[in-house]
Amino acid sequence: MTEAVKKGERLTGARREELAKELAEAYQSGRSIRQLAAETGRSYGAVHRLLVDHGVTLRGRGGARRAKVS
Repeated sequence: MTEAVKKGERLTGARREELAKELAEAYQSGRSIRQLAAETGRSYGAVHRLLVDHGVTLRGRGGARRAKVS
């Protein structure tokens, strides 16, 4: 990932686009938003917003569903 971004630092322009692209690739390869937030030092909401703004289709919440027990 790109060099760490200071907590609370505002991302704009090319730097924001670069981070969004890297986060999108990592998310699409299977990492969670929470993992990406921890790795980058950004909040869950900030990572979520970058992914949505970058046009990433987000996965549903939770894991595989269990079959009903009869």
